[in-house]
Amino acid sequence: MRTNIYQNDVILHHSGKVYNVSKHCKLVCLKKTGLEKSLNKWQVAFFGDKSTADITKRVTIFDTTLRDGEQTPGVSFTLEQKISIAHQLSDIGVDVIEAGFPASSDVEFETVKRICQEEGIRPKICGLARSVKGDVDRCIEAGVDMVHVFVPTSEIQRTHTIKKTHAEVLDITRDIVSYARSKCDLVMFSPMDATRTEPSELIEVCRAADEAGVTIINIPDTVGVCTPSVMKPLVAMVRANVKCRIDVHCHNDFGLATANTIAAVEGGADQVQVTVNGIGERAGNADISQTVMILESIYGIKTNIHTEKMVETSRLVARYAQIAVPPIQPVVGENAFSHESGIHSHGVMSNPGTFEPGIMTPEMVGHRRRLKLGKHVGKHAVRQMLEDVNIKPSDSELDRIIVKIKEISGRGKKVTESDLFEIADSVTGSTYEEKIVVLDDISIFTGNHAIPTASVKAIVHGEKKSCSKNGDGPVDAAMKALLGIAPGHIELKSYQVEAISGGSDALGCVTIEVEDEKGRIFDASASNSDIVLASAEAMVNALNVVYRAGGFKE
Repeated sequence: MRTNIYQNDVILHHSGKVYNVSKHCKLVCLKKTGLEKSLNKWQVAFFGDKSTADITKRVTIFDTTLRDGEQTPGVSFTLEQKISIAHQLSDIGVDVIEAGFPASSDVEFETVKRICQEEGIRPKICGLARSVKGDVDRCIEAGVDMVHVFVPTSEIQRTHTIKKTHAEVLDITRDIVSYARSKCDLVMFSPMDATRTEPSELIEVCRAADEAGVTIINIPDTVGVCTPSVMKPLVAMVRANVKCRIDVHCHNDFGLATANTIAAVEGGADQVQVTVNGIGERAGNADISQTVMILESIYGIKTNIHTEKMVETSRLVARYAQIAVPPIQPVVGENAFSHESGIHSHGVMSNPGTFEPGIMTPEMVGHRRRLKLGKHVGKHAVRQMLEDVNIKPSDSELDRIIVKIKEISGRGKKVTESDLFEIADSVTGSTYEEKIVVLDDISIFTGNHAIPTASVKAIVHGEKKSCSKNGDGPVDAAMKALLGIAPGHIELKSYQVEAISGGSDALGCVTIEVEDEKGRIFDASASNSDIVLASAEAMVNALNVVYRAGGFKE
């Protein structure tokens, strides 16, 4: 398919036919001309107008983390994790949660049923169903508020997955939508592989669903081959030919899921399907945080999402899915509001809008702005970080401190705040002896038939303290025990370990980040051939960094 604009007309070219979607978006099949060639693949050449979506409307958010998100290869949520995620999605304000596919197994059925019965979950709960009445019945038995039925509509899908003609697909659509509507007030219909379906056939299927009483039609880019310049007029074309609401579901095979989702809203979509962190089949789906912040911050389109809970939601799902969020992930990644370059750091210290979007701040998404240390760091950032802990080097001392930082980071080692303070003490000749925590002893009990337990003894504010904690492994137990003796509330935000030598006696370097009661984040590291001891020492270093920065003080 390719798309062009001719005197305000949107022209779609698909499979040798020409479709004119005018500004009124009525579907017109034009006579094939000699200039048009039969196309087996989508080709795009779109130069549309610059108009944006209707900013007066509110776009609803359909989250499919628990269904499509769990189809990420290697991801399998437990019942307790699914309920926890459902509560979190409810807390951030999503409108619909697709809880699963009840007919796929007894376990899935029970999971969806439990989520439907769970107290305190506000969104509508949706269940997926094939175009099979038994699947619809299973959704209803589970207690869902919405049934989502689908049928393949593209030629390749019809031929190779269900072996049906287009006429048969129309009959199936009418039948299953009518049946689902007789059982449930809210029914979503998806013409699967819509973006590879011939436009005239797509419109016929959507009209059939609309006439059968569907309440919302989802336009899925099933294999992620659409582009924003095609998605917008495609959705506009469907919008003009049905009365019900329009939803969109985009996959990320070419990295265009979020962009296509936004283009769909420009074309008239009322609802968008997303997942937390963009997880899902193959390369995933449109990411909730990116989609919502683009709509709200760039377009001014309202959603019901409490955006300040984006980061905590991302971290929760990342932990359950065991898929780390890349530092450079937009909106929620560790580096989203972090600055290392001297020019950038100086600018942000003067005015955050110099090197950040401005229309999206870290506070808006539950993030924190941070100045980072590395080989690109500048004087202004280092001086500010040192003055925050009452270290005031001269200009020449500051130059030497920066040289040391760049030497260390140039060897590939991460420089933490703890490292910075030690470097500064060494260069300035100061001796900062006051440490709030001094580790005296740590012992670990673990085994394949034992609950990992850590016991620590330490000097805290000059007093002897001890604590024992169980954990999910010896490192987790050690961290919990040390946090148990901390003189204030501290949260472990991230934990990384890497080997810095080879062999079974490799030296491991542990780097952690902690957040104090004021929402400030600090990092520290330690190295040891015993990874538990390295972890404990890193936590002790972090607690002392927090204290030096003014934490734990009344």
